[in-house]
Order: sequence, then structure tokens, then C-alpha cells
Amino acid sequence: MATIDELKSELFKSIYYNLGGDMVDVELDPNHYEYGLKQAFEIYRQRSSNAVEESYLFLDLVEDQNEYILPTEVMSIQQVFRRTLGSASSSTTSLEPFEAGFMNMYLLQSGRVGGLANYEFFAQYQEQASKMFGGYVNYTFNPSTKKLTLVRRPRNSDESVLLWAHNQKPDFMLLQDVYAYPWIKGYTQAMVKKSLGEAREKFATVAGPAGGTVLNGAALKAEAENEMVTLLQDLSNYVDGGAPMWFVIG
Repeated sequence: MATIDELKSELFKSIYYNLGGDMVDVELDPNHYEYGLKQAFEIYRQRSSNAVEESYLFLDLVEDQNEYILPTEVMSIQQVFRRTLGSASSSTTSLEPFEAGFMNMYLLQSGRVGGLANYEFFAQYQEQASKMFGGYVNYTFNPSTKKLTLVRRPRNSDESVLLWAHNQKPDFMLLQDVYAYPWIKGYTQAMVKKSLGEAREKFATVAGPAGGTVLNGAALKAEAENEMVTLLQDLSNYVDGGAPMWFVIG
């Protein structure tokens, strides 16, 4: 598998040749390519649903501590799951009246009539017991500070909870995504093309024996701005593989 440095090097080489590299002088430093790619990642993560992925994280609770700092990649928390139906410790056994019937009718003899009914009763019991005895954990999550605040005080330090989260996809994953890569490459190229146009426009004419040479700074800037507008429109059309908003009709 290619490393992030190899992926970036291949991307920058492609942009260099698209700008006419080795045929004309492309007055760009490595930092210009890095900055253009950084801007492309920022815009893509801001506007595309394809920049995040669903994941599950385990969090070890600490006694009397209800605030936790999560990794910077975490964008949102959908739900917090406990291992038990609401007991204070994960080692406590939760008694439920349908376990024997569930085992006999559904697992051991799944073909007999009544198995699915017992399973439904068991699932309803779990849901109701969780509502009554603290199986569901209320929480708040700050996406800027990455602080998760549980609206309860853990009574011990031997319990782990499961977090249903959405994370940012790593840079190397986006650079290998068949849909995201062309967009990121196009926006990076537009950014460096704009930087190149800014530099060439500052010295629009280079003096020479035949009257000088006119540089194409203004043309490069115009092309870059048009490309950016088109690329942003592509995000609105979900060309990058993002998922449309399900509540929008038409």
C-alpha cells in the first residue's frame, strides 16, 4: 500500500505536468503544492458527506468523571451504548424472565412455532428495562473541542461504553478514493494555478530584445476561478460520491 508521501508526490507530479512542466518554467515551490492540497482538503471536508465515515469506538469510563476528550478525527456522536441494561457495573448480571424461553424456543429449536414471538418479547424487555434502569446514556458532544459530556456520574472504573460515531476519513484514504481523488486533484491544481497567476500578473511584461514577453497571469487566474466554481458545483451534484440529503425532494 502506498504511503501518504508517495500519494502526495504522485498528485503533485500530475499537476506539474498539467501546468506544462518540463516544457515551460513552472514557478512553484513545494510549499505551494502543499498549501493547495491543504485548501482542497479543507473545502472537501466542509462540503462533502464523502469526507466522513461511520465507526464505533470503545470508551473506558473513569469513576466520578463525566467529561472525556475524544480524538480530533471524531466529528459527531450518534449514540452511547452500554453493555448492561442499566446496572452500575459491567460485571453485574442482568436478570431477565424470557432468557430460558428464548434459548429453548428460538436458539435451540428455531424451527418451532413461537420462536420469533419469544425473541420479540425478549427484545421488548431489554428496551423497557433500559429505559427504566439507566441503560441509555444522555450526553452532549462539542465538535469543536471534541469534549464528550455524559449526563451521569460513573460509579466505578470497570465499565466500557460503545460510541456510535462519525469520523473524518484520513487524508491517505481520500487520495485513494476513486470519486474523491479527481475532485481533490482538480481543486489543488486550481489553487496552485491561481498562485502562479498571481505571481505572473505582478510582472505582466518581461523586457526583451524583441519588445518583451507578456505573461499569462490574468488568464491563469481566470481559469483557476472558473475551475473552482465548477468543482464546487460538482459537490452540489454529488459527483464526488457524497450522499444527497434524503429530505430534499426535487
